[in-house]
Amino acid sequence: MEEFQTIAIFNYSHEIVVIKHLLEQEEINYFFENETLVSIDPFGSFAYGGIKLKIHFNDFEKVQELLDNLNNKLKIV
Repeated sequence: MEEFQTIAIFNYSHEIVVIKHLLEQEEINYFFENETLVSIDPFGSFAYGGIKLKIHFNDFEKVQELLDNLNNKLKIV
């Protein structure tokens, strides 16, 4: 697991649904640290450090681009 690094942190489990779908479409290996823990205790998310998206360092640029595109499309203001 040392080859995996955190690229993003989310506070609630509903925030990761779309990202999971995009990563699976692109066939990128990933895992979410603390996903189950936060889904059981959502108010403890900040205490646990949130849900951390971990990816292989070789996929870092590709995933960063996916996240940037997702953030640009979701801006309301």
